[in-house]
Amino acid sequence: MTVSIRLFQFPADYEDALHLWKNAGEGIGIGLSDQPEEIAKKLQRDPDLFLVAEQDGQLIGTVIGGFDGRRGMVYHLAVAPDFRCKGLASQLMQEVESRLRAKGCRKAYLLVKHGNDLAASFYEKRGWAWMNHVQIFGKNL
Repeated sequence: MTVSIRLFQFPADYEDALHLWKNAGEGIGIGLSDQPEEIAKKLQRDPDLFLVAEQDGQLIGTVIGGFDGRRGMVYHLAVAPDFRCKGLASQLMQEVESRLRAKGCRKAYLLVKHGNDLAASFYEKRGWAWMNHVQIFGKNL
């Protein structure tokens, strides 16, 4: 499978990425942060951490990384159904982790929805560990 991993291009890639996320299953929640104006803001901060995978001009995968200068985050790892189980998600994760390390990131987090055992297993196989000593709080601002 010949796939290229490149930077997300806004607004050209937005609709394809949104379509991918909406069809990725229950693992990705689409929210206010996924609106075009919010994606544009994210790209001002670290555009080099928003990656897409494409084959023959078709967007088939995404991953979004974030780094606040102290900790990293990984969001929206998604691969189109026809391209799953071929190593593409691993490639995307390796690339975003490498880019986070290059920025000086020493620790990163990601969120997995309760019951998404497939995703949890995927991340555990790649060295990510369950942090059962924290509770996640959120607030819409």
